[in-house]
Amino acid sequence: MDKPTLQGEMLVLRPIRAEDSEAMWDLVTDAEGTRLTGTTAAYTREQVDAWCASRATAGGRFDFAVTVHGNDDFLGEIVLNEIDEVTRSANLRLAMRPSYRGRGYGTEGILLVLGFAFDGLGLHRVELDVLAINARAKSLYENIGFRVEGRRRDAYRDGEGFCDAICMGMLEDEYRAMSSD
Repeated sequence: MDKPTLQGEMLVLRPIRAEDSEAMWDLVTDAEGTRLTGTTAAYTREQVDAWCASRATAGGRFDFAVTVHGNDDFLGEIVLNEIDEVTRSANLRLAMRPSYRGRGYGTEGILLVLGFAFDGLGLHRVELDVLAINARAKSLYENIGFRVEGRRRDAYRDGEGFCDAICMGMLEDEYRAMSSD
């Protein structure tokens, strides 16, 4: 399947490209963002450049750059990965650059990706992990309609300590009920 572009009211989600690597570098080197997403890997600039350039041909996943209508600047990324065609499920991940957090871009972007997942790909389930220390993200996902399904204790690092992962999911019928309101 070709990598689609998704358009919403204020956002355009387009495939990540090589020229997004400068903005992606800002994202992966942001200390607060990496802490709140549980990212512990340190990347080199060359790795980020190569990763962004490889997204167009990456199979089994969709890596979207969050942009606004009329401006192609990379504000963040939304990824639908770990797609399992047998169980019709996938994982969702969101990360916004620091200056674009809290503006509603994540909400619209996730809704666009959920529409693509359930209507475009025919998935039955979309899941994610949110760190227990990231109350704002947990609230965002709950407001969209994700349900808490469990907790994995001490699943992520938080500095020298650990923090829990809150497992959340949305089923196709929950998405349909939410989008018909």
